[in-house]
Amino acid sequence: MRDIVLQDSTFKQLSDFVYEKTGIFVPPSKKYLFENRLINLIKEKNFKGFDEYLYYIKYNSNGRDLSRLFDAITTNETYFFREPQQMDVFIDEIVPRVVQGRTKDIRIWSAACSTGEEPYTLAMMLMEKRGDVRADILASDISDKALESARRATYNSYSIRNVPELYLKKYFRINGQDYELIRPVKAMVRFKNINLIDEKEVGKINSMDVIFCRNVLIYFGDKAKQQTVSLLYDCLKPGGFLFIGSSESLHNITRAFRPMTINRVIVYQKV
Repeated sequence: MRDIVLQDSTFKQLSDFVYEKTGIFVPPSKKYLFENRLINLIKEKNFKGFDEYLYYIKYNSNGRDLSRLFDAITTNETYFFREPQQMDVFIDEIVPRVVQGRTKDIRIWSAACSTGEEPYTLAMMLMEKRGDVRADILASDISDKALESARRATYNSYSIRNVPELYLKKYFRINGQDYELIRPVKAMVRFKNINLIDEKEVGKINSMDVIFCRNVLIYFGDKAKQQTVSLLYDCLKPGGFLFIGSSESLHNITRAFRPMTINRVIVYQKV
């Protein structure tokens, strides 16, 4: 198996297939990721090489095989209280605007949630600072493996390194070397496998007040970015809000949203 090599032409076809299915663009500089992450699948299926795997995944695979491919190529870099300035703006500024003058309900979607740190951060902050608000939090990802981990809600010291001491003591329980979220926090979030460029899947989601899609679009090609943002726009209520990563911008993607700067944080509003 050591002499199995991913040829450039096969890599191109594999990366094109992944892009078609997920919108994720894998540049040639990341070819080694395919080699390193897919070699175990090739061994398991007793394929002779990447060409045979490519043919199988394109023409004979089932949903489980595709899921394992997506698991292999997705990046799950996340942690609690990531980009805390955005979280503060959400809890202090956006939530009051959403619930003002109506019943205190808010619908939130954490898109591409990975292993769950983002939606659980939102849940904890709502419990701690907006206890009178009833929140419906949907969290989604394309990776079944990541979602399984999110549902377990057990994290290592790396994931919780930015959690304030108050939250750590109040909302986590020590489980050996790890930290497990308490049941009321877990109960606030529902998880679902959703492909962000799948119009049919995303089209089932509607009337969201706030969508978090942070540090996701950087992995997408231009066409996929535009398609995803358009679908997210349709999922929001009129006047709803979209958060993307602080280093990201919708400037060259769409003019449909109105950018707002709140406490030096840019938030996009559906108009």
